[in-house]
Amino acid sequence: MSEKTMRIGWSEVSITPDKRVGLMGQFIERISEYVETEVTVTTAAISTEEDCVVFCSCDLVGVSSGLIAAVREKTTARGGPDPDKIIISATHTHTSLQYKDGLDTLAFSSGLLNRYLPYKKAERTESADIMGEDEAFDFLAERIAQGILLAWENRKPGTLEAAFGRVAVGMCRRVRYLDGHALMWGDTSREDFDALEGGSDSGVELLYFRDEAGALTGAAVNLSCPAQVLEHRLFLSSDYWGRVKRRLRERFGEDFRVLALCAPAGDQCPRDLIRWVAPETPVSDPNITRGNGRLRRRADPSMFDRAGADTVGRRIADEVIGVWEAGEHEPTDALLRHRVRQLSLPIRRVTASQRDEAERRIREAASAMEKSNFDYCDNAELYVYAGTIARYERQAFEPEITIELHTVRIGDFVVSTSPFELFLDYGNRIRARSPAAQTFLIQLAGGSLGYLPTARAERGGHYSAYVSSGVAGHEGGELLVEEALREIGRLFEEEKEWEK
Repeated sequence: MSEKTMRIGWSEVSITPDKRVGLMGQFIERISEYVETEVTVTTAAISTEEDCVVFCSCDLVGVSSGLIAAVREKTTARGGPDPDKIIISATHTHTSLQYKDGLDTLAFSSGLLNRYLPYKKAERTESADIMGEDEAFDFLAERIAQGILLAWENRKPGTLEAAFGRVAVGMCRRVRYLDGHALMWGDTSREDFDALEGGSDSGVELLYFRDEAGALTGAAVNLSCPAQVLEHRLFLSSDYWGRVKRRLRERFGEDFRVLALCAPAGDQCPRDLIRWVAPETPVSDPNITRGNGRLRRRADPSMFDRAGADTVGRRIADEVIGVWEAGEHEPTDALLRHRVRQLSLPIRRVTASQRDEAERRIREAASAMEKSNFDYCDNAELYVYAGTIARYERQAFEPEITIELHTVRIGDFVVSTSPFELFLDYGNRIRARSPAAQTFLIQLAGGSLGYLPTARAERGGHYSAYVSSGVAGHEGGELLVEEALREIGRLFEEEKEWEK
């Protein structure tokens, strides 16, 4: 393998606006009241004489294809790296900026509802101290581009050391009942509770960065859990990742950088649905109501509140520190290979009967609601039905979705990406069959295309497994696994050819 010099550059740029802002997620309008922790974009640029990769992690619920295109256009115009070598991903925090993108599937569903509903959605009252969604898009595109360019310009000789840790953070959030149906956030105290639908993965893939003098400059942390402890709150926050950064900087210095990479976690959350601990403060979400809601549990603190975010942050940071101090990390070779390809996947299709049922449900809702108090933006169920109709109409002329698949080999480890909230089982299949010594997987990278459920989840139904919850279904998921493994295998087969 190559022993040539590796160059590494870091940057961390704030994406915290100086105004209040709409918060993305939850299907209802939420306006931030204050900043709880700063939200940022953290970038690590890595290059050799042969190739390069730029990892860019954003404290956002998702990074749309339109936003990625805008960022790449800006970096290219300013002499930045090859745009195809830039991997932009999200931590999936629900307490960060909402921005407008014409490619947004949810916006398409919202527009479709106007066809059936006689009342228009109430428009947000414009205010000078609230950042609009168009303004937020431009603001994010500029700040993310700045972060990438800074990291690229900051590259200096350095080394990487790979490691593995273990921490209990992500747990399955889908509950199966005796009749076979499933619910996200399902109540496990019910008599008909059968099992959690899927497993969990406590493994943490770690990558430590050193400068030329051997000083530690940062770490990449890759785990299967979205950043959504504080998802219902009305403040701007990076959720538990802000706590991770603070604790690591107390140990390693204020300049220490943390590249937060979310592994496949479409069916995962930071909450233990068996040892259920209710929110400390009220949360307006019928999905988390429990019959024994205030039963005291000797368990984690509430994973809806700051105490829970503090606990998760401490657990992750302490493992990063512990693995480093134990010396359980290995220098990687400077070999770097980065492939990117466009992969076509079949979209998940809607039958005519499913389409008719969705239309019936929307019409029933419209006739049942009174004009004076109707705002369909508050009714997530209507978006499910609207998304079903939208899929039916689009599948005739758009039978496939094309995604960006990145595969990066550095030394004996590999990185593979997907633009979905990918269910854990798919990630497990890739990791188990990968020929690499270690496999980093990044979801919500190169786009934000919704959930990609398993066949088992599709049979169970409910949110995250509805046809309108994402663009692709289990057929696409199985194809993604095989193609990801094929790309990984090619990078390791090439090494054998070089050795000859």
